[in-house]
Amino acid sequence: MSRYPDLCLNPKECVCQEMGTVDPSIFWTLLFKGAFYGMKKREVGEKYCLSGHPTLPCNVLKFKSTTIMLDCGLDMNSTLNFLPLPLVQSPRLSNLPGWSLKDGNAFLDKELKECSGHVFVDSVPEFCLPETELIDLSTVDVILISNYHCMMALPYITEHTGFTGTVYATEPSVQIGRLLMEELVNFIERVPKAQSASLWKNKDIQRLLPSPLKDAVEVSTWRRCYTMQEVNSALSKIQLVGYSQKIELFGAVQVTPLSSGYALGSSNWIIQSHYEKVSYVSGSSLLTTHPQPMDQASLKNSDVLILTGLTQIPTANPDSMVGEFCSNLALTVRNGGNVLVPCYPSGVIYDLLECLYQYIDSAGLSSIPFYFISPVANSSLEFSQIFAEWLCHNKQTKVYLPEPPFPHAELIQTNKLKHYPSIHGDFSNDFRQPCVVFTGHPSLRFGDVVHFMELWGKSSLNTVIFTDVGSDVTVGTVLQRHRRDTWLYSKRPSSQLRRKQGLRDCPWHSLPDIHLEPDFSYLEALAPYQPLAMKCIYCPIDTRLNFIQVSKLLKEVQPLHVVCPEQYTQPPPAQSHRIDLMIDCQPPAMSYRRAEVLALPFKRRYEKIEIMPELADSLVPMEIKPGVSLATVSAVLHTKDNKHILQPPPRPAQPTGGKKRKRASDDIPDCKVLKPLLSGSIPVEQFVQTLEKHGFSDIKVEDTAKGHIVLLQEAETLIQIEEDSTHIICDNDEMLRVRLRDLVLKFLQKF
Repeated sequence: MSRYPDLCLNPKECVCQEMGTVDPSIFWTLLFKGAFYGMKKREVGEKYCLSGHPTLPCNVLKFKSTTIMLDCGLDMNSTLNFLPLPLVQSPRLSNLPGWSLKDGNAFLDKELKECSGHVFVDSVPEFCLPETELIDLSTVDVILISNYHCMMALPYITEHTGFTGTVYATEPSVQIGRLLMEELVNFIERVPKAQSASLWKNKDIQRLLPSPLKDAVEVSTWRRCYTMQEVNSALSKIQLVGYSQKIELFGAVQVTPLSSGYALGSSNWIIQSHYEKVSYVSGSSLLTTHPQPMDQASLKNSDVLILTGLTQIPTANPDSMVGEFCSNLALTVRNGGNVLVPCYPSGVIYDLLECLYQYIDSAGLSSIPFYFISPVANSSLEFSQIFAEWLCHNKQTKVYLPEPPFPHAELIQTNKLKHYPSIHGDFSNDFRQPCVVFTGHPSLRFGDVVHFMELWGKSSLNTVIFTDVGSDVTVGTVLQRHRRDTWLYSKRPSSQLRRKQGLRDCPWHSLPDIHLEPDFSYLEALAPYQPLAMKCIYCPIDTRLNFIQVSKLLKEVQPLHVVCPEQYTQPPPAQSHRIDLMIDCQPPAMSYRRAEVLALPFKRRYEKIEIMPELADSLVPMEIKPGVSLATVSAVLHTKDNKHILQPPPRPAQPTGGKKRKRASDDIPDCKVLKPLLSGSIPVEQFVQTLEKHGFSDIKVEDTAKGHIVLLQEAETLIQIEEDSTHIICDNDEMLRVRLRDLVLKFLQKF
């Protein structure tokens, strides 16, 4: 409870003296300038960056007394430092030699193995978690999820940091995110490894290791995969939301999910108070694919727009990459080879299957079997058919015909596409070659994909096609022009480099060069399988926003400030002259990096306060100058859940003879009787004339920086007149002070 008895309200102009404004409605609204009366303005927004990966973000926003985590992506690049987990015993991997230091010391040979010049950790793969020391994660109030790829670290956050808040996400994000986590846990747990490697993590030892182990960041914080029990516990904390649904957070801010157009249920978020607005844009797409289109209009008029999750291959056209994928797939199977497509069980695979549905017959591939192998394959294909309200209009229309929105339902019915939980069981009986296999994991470190890499890697007839976005900096210099002014950089690597990297017979025109931070570098993914005879094709398909689209978007929504990862504020290192591959906006974008705290560029300006109708009805405005009226109000400010209400002051308690039980409302403090407020200015010349008329003589006036001093030399008295105050200074003569005060008041208005 607080009292503010000296607020001056103007029902027309809605001016509050040194405070703010009032909305002249039934519920009058008072706006405080500053956080509260008497407090200085201060920064109200801070952003903590917990992840260095721009497409797997994890940020914490402190805004209006709330602490909000924006996504919790899991960086799986760390798994590339580990040996693959084969489903079937692999003599090749089992017999790899141990690695020794240059001086011959072999104390790490049990933990580190060498393969074709690369050194790998022989242990269960571990993951690089978001920062946990930068901020106390137990203070996080809510977590907002933008898409299912950006929630993979959720169990680490909710189960091991003291988090007690709520997670908000759309239903498709939750259900498909559950499938991705379930698949990951299954891949890791079904190939148990008793050996644990930890010696190499010692900082003094790590400095002696070859790259990339030597350069790995914060290896002491890497953790093994969570369990299904932790997954289920984490998901139980999620509250489902729909697009445009407004969620109040403690009365302080309101959050709203918007369609981002990238994946089923993917969202951008609006975080706003009454007078500030933050937009969080993560993993968005303007292309016409299967999700609902991106909602751009709601992003307008943002004070701050946090931008992340842009495409990692800004110069590659998704349509042309899909064409490359289909043509290379057809070429391989016509020559009697098999095609392996490492992929996630949701997302791009839906679009690939739809393209293949249209391509199979015309390419003469009707007799070629397509296999989708994942522990969650069946659930994934079913979920894609039942989330009709989250699909684009064309696919929603099919549901009401009724037709399945995705054509892979027909591929399954005609036995052209078959799905299995693993390579064991029915798959072993149905398997025939040549064929096309979609399976995980894209890192090639665990999952059924490891078995097929070992099985098919020795034959040049077979092909592995990477569609997950990732690249390698050693590829690129020839420019090829694509439609709509899209540029693709690529070059044919030297024969020596191609042999070293296992790229024999790899079509050079399918290896884009310009890229940002990849989910997985496909060359690093292939490293433990060298020497490799099978062809390796790289057709990255990423439908997220590129820099041209971002530039148009920012011009349309016109945020006051843009905040983004530092990777987006400078050209790619390999192409420093490509200034078109960076965010260009005014004012320049504010950038951040991992483990950095950024003060957001807006300050608290107003607070909204409601005035009870009976209190508003009692106000009597007085016009102090044309067009400006003021009224005094004495009230009790009641604050609860960040909502502020001015209530009428309690009436003076009536004396009673007996004892009475005290009520809670009696605790409200009594308001003091207020003196009238004064306004106006004192004209010095007229004031001096008035003093002379009332018998004062020997008057001297001096100008000061803040106003004037009127010196009554005979009375030994000073009258200090300033813009916002008047002081009468005399020596122990109260009658004289009161007399002069009354003369001053003649020039001022009372209200």
